[in-house]
Amino acid sequence: MTQQQPHFYGLFHHHATHIKRPIRRLNPTRRYIPYPTTGSGGYYKDGLQKTPRAYHVWRSRDNRKGRHALVVGPEYAAESGHQGPQPTNNLRSTAEGIAKLFLRYPIWDISYDVAAIFTIGSAIWVVNGFFAWLPLAAPSTAFHSESSWGAGITAIVGATVFEVGSVFLMLEAINENRSDCFGWAVEETIDGLLHIEPAPSRKCTHHHPHRDRFIKATHADKSRQWLWLPTWHELRTHYLRDIGFLACFSQLIGATIFWISGITAIPPILNGFSVPAENGLYWLPQVVGGTGFIVSSLLFMLEVQPRWYIPAPSVLGWHVGLWNFVGAIGFTLCGALGFGGTRASIEYALTLSSFIGSWAFLIGSLIQLYESLNKYPLWVVDNPSKYV
Repeated sequence: MTQQQPHFYGLFHHHATHIKRPIRRLNPTRRYIPYPTTGSGGYYKDGLQKTPRAYHVWRSRDNRKGRHALVVGPEYAAESGHQGPQPTNNLRSTAEGIAKLFLRYPIWDISYDVAAIFTIGSAIWVVNGFFAWLPLAAPSTAFHSESSWGAGITAIVGATVFEVGSVFLMLEAINENRSDCFGWAVEETIDGLLHIEPAPSRKCTHHHPHRDRFIKATHADKSRQWLWLPTWHELRTHYLRDIGFLACFSQLIGATIFWISGITAIPPILNGFSVPAENGLYWLPQVVGGTGFIVSSLLFMLEVQPRWYIPAPSVLGWHVGLWNFVGAIGFTLCGALGFGGTRASIEYALTLSSFIGSWAFLIGSLIQLYESLNKYPLWVVDNPSKYV
């Protein structure tokens, strides 16, 4: 019987000194690997012991997104006069990251594609919110067929875009990197400081930076092609225990069910429904699909938290999950209120709920777009060893 190759064949499992997972029975979501894992460089003496001066940070979400995090002490930051990259949480680096939203379009990067698709879909839902809610809030702005055809067409287009984005999200999850890839070049200089810089793209084993490897094997594993579906062995031994995969799967299920309400939103279909049919084929899919979005967003937040009860506001992925959670609540509440009949107050409340949810999804998608374009987060903390 042929022995199954482990899902991950890298070394970080063995050299990680700090491993964290928010849920004990599921896969680890964060590992800290001191640099270097062997030798004396990269350490400073703390009494009789040697304490790491820098840590590579492996996170399951970053691994899917092709991001490489590093934690160093303040003495090695560019802000302290040392040559090297700026910390990514300061004003200058943030402004440079925002500028990339308008200057870079790496369509070969599936993580960028996921974020861009959801941004487009969320923008369409914002337009839908204006069509549905604005005539009720400001009747003087209404025009013919705005709340019927305008809202109906944008609903089916927006739901379809969400479905496509969810499929890409699943492809991103099953094509995560499976080998060591920390993305930073860290060397000790003659003066005893650390020289740090992002490693060249050719040294990265993620598929994200390679324009010609969207569906090809990476150089780290020539036999591994782009995956459209995981094997049963991978599902059983890894993915069904992976929070990120479960979040992506919940998003796909929710988007697929929610798609039904988008299709039935077209006036010729919706106007021909009886009340029971409308409840079952229009409002109910919004509630069930929105619930899938809620579960997905909570799992995405949970994935980047050190413990299930400790928030992680310093991590971009946590804010993506938070805003998507708000959006999911808005969409779910819209569907739930739809069962209340056609009273003006209920119609106003459900359209406003959808409108707010659309804006929340758009904010979360823009944060995710920013995240996908900034592959090398660098944190500067007083004591890296205490940070981990």
